[in-house]
Amino acid sequence: MAKDASFDIVSEFDKQELVNAVDQVKRELTTRFDLKDSNSNIEIIEDKSINITTNDEMKLRNIFDILQSKLVKRNLSLKILDPQKVENALGGNVKQEIKLKKGLSTELAKKIVGMIKDTKIKVQASIQGDSVRVSGKSRDDLQNVIQFIRQKEEEIDAPLQFNNYR
Repeated sequence: MAKDASFDIVSEFDKQELVNAVDQVKRELTTRFDLKDSNSNIEIIEDKSINITTNDEMKLRNIFDILQSKLVKRNLSLKILDPQKVENALGGNVKQEIKLKKGLSTELAKKIVGMIKDTKIKVQASIQGDSVRVSGKSRDDLQNVIQFIRQKEEEIDAPLQFNNYR
């Protein structure tokens, strides 16, 4: 009897690529004419959020746009960003916290499991912490599930990766 094959559906991002993207934004803050003397700052807080501080909201939007372009160039999904509302900071500045999404929430994991079960493909999907494990007898069925999830990715509000394929 053949052993079951499986893979995990996870929502993660490459921390080093995120650090590199933020460093590129910092470098651009010192060289761009409109942002050079704006006292702007961007920093990562414990891999959970990114804080942007600057003079006004227009510069804040510009910095956020630069951050998004740097993330895209480094193959990081923009779905990991969860911008919070703009707040006033000390000295007449404005700041914005951008939370970083990592891991599948319980509701999203349940939605993915439900979507997989609705396909009637002969696989089992189970929630394993902040990931979903999909297992089945046929590797072709697993490939079909991956293809199905990739087609439905617009409905899912998180970047998905497929790993531990065995």
